[in-house]
Amino acid sequence: MARADTPVVLEAAINGGTQKSRNPHVPISVDELVSDALACIEAGAQIVHQHDDLGRGGMLGGASPEGMAAKSAAVYGPVLEQYPDAVLYPTANWDGDIEYKWRHHFVLAEKGLLRMAYVDPGSVNLGGRGKDGLPAGFVYENSFADVRWKFEQCERLGLGPSMAIFEPGFARLALAYEKAGRLPSGAFIKFYFGDRSSFGLPPTPTSLDAYLALMEDSRLPWAVAVIGGDVVESGIARRALEAGGHLRVGLEDHAGRRSPTNLELVREAVALCEEVGRPVATRSEAAELLGLRAAA
Repeated sequence: MARADTPVVLEAAINGGTQKSRNPHVPISVDELVSDALACIEAGAQIVHQHDDLGRGGMLGGASPEGMAAKSAAVYGPVLEQYPDAVLYPTANWDGDIEYKWRHHFVLAEKGLLRMAYVDPGSVNLGGRGKDGLPAGFVYENSFADVRWKFEQCERLGLGPSMAIFEPGFARLALAYEKAGRLPSGAFIKFYFGDRSSFGLPPTPTSLDAYLALMEDSRLPWAVAVIGGDVVESGIARRALEAGGHLRVGLEDHAGRRSPTNLELVREAVALCEEVGRPVATRSEAAELLGLRAAA
């Protein structure tokens, strides 16, 4: 695992299921996404993740692969023009078979806009609480065959797999690929702790220790995120930094008593890194630490 003085990789997940009705600062349009991405990178984030999968009514799902690729390219172009060594990557599509869900990555890779791609290594009942207070949501399915296919595409295209770890079984699958020598270069895992959700471990030191016990023999870089909460306010970010981990922040994940901007969340993470005594990595340091290929 990483040493405690390793420079910090900081990912900003700037939108997603969060609607403007919950936080008016969440970026949705291309101009808003470009503005937030640039601001987060200027503040210290090296990786920006965004969603382009909004269908009618502003709900996730319903966007075509071509539409997702076009909107991502419209965002990535201006950002990479100013910061060609930044890392940007999109989310999954929610409809169709695995090729359809992943097709926008092929388009973006052909344009030279990608160095990272999502490969979520497992399945989970994903959601929160319904109006009756009971768990509700949908099955986020990634079969063993689908995960293997996505790793193979990352290897072929030279993309680092970004892995959301919703449950411990996700980590076990990633670690099995690492042990077999089959993980593509650039692999990065993020432990998703659930706050106000129906999945995952709570954002506590005990929960992080459980993941770190699984990671004892691994060399994979890892980060923490809190879905439906505040990764800094919860205290799990500090614990992760002290243990040599990295951070993911942003309005895709954040929920709570306040309505911050993405820039504010990045600045809070940077300030915490300084307080803990870990430097925030430069963009070139982050790419080298993760093992990503050089920028186009």
